[in-house]
Amino acid sequence: MGIKICNGAFDPWAELRLHEQELQEYAGKVGATNIFIGTMRDFNAGDDVQGMTLEYYPGMTEKHLGLIMQGAHAQWQLLDTLIVHRVGDILPKDPIVLVAVWSSHRGDAFDACRYIMENLKAKAPFWKKELLRNQQTRWVSSNSNGYA
Repeated sequence: MGIKICNGAFDPWAELRLHEQELQEYAGKVGATNIFIGTMRDFNAGDDVQGMTLEYYPGMTEKHLGLIMQGAHAQWQLLDTLIVHRVGDILPKDPIVLVAVWSSHRGDAFDACRYIMENLKAKAPFWKKELLRNQQTRWVSSNSNGYA
C-alpha cells in the first residue's frame, strides 16, 4: 500500500509507473489494474470556479487514507493499492487524486477502487476553499455523493 501527499502538481502516469516498478513480487499475479484520476473542474454548485486551495492535516490525513485502504484490503482480494493526493493551490484541469488498485480479478479491482475513492471523498480530512470567477471565496462543505 502506498500513500503520497503532494504539495504541488504531480503526473499521475509517472506516479503509477514508479509504483508499479515496486510490484515485481506480483509479476504474473496481477490480472487487473483499476485506476481513477480525479481532476479539478471549472464549476461547482452552479458557479464558475477559477481555482481552489486544498488543505490537509499532516499525519491525520495519511492515517485516515491508510484506514480506508485497509478496509478495501479486508473486503476484496487485492495485491496492492496506491493513493496520491495533491494539496495546495490547484487550477481547473489539474490532477488532484490518483487511486490505483491491483488485483488478480477485475471485479475486485473495480469495486475496491470505487470504495477507496468514495470513502476518501467522504471521510478523509481534506478541506477545499474555492476561488469563484467573481473573486469571492467559499469553503466546500460537502464532498460525498453518499456512496460510502
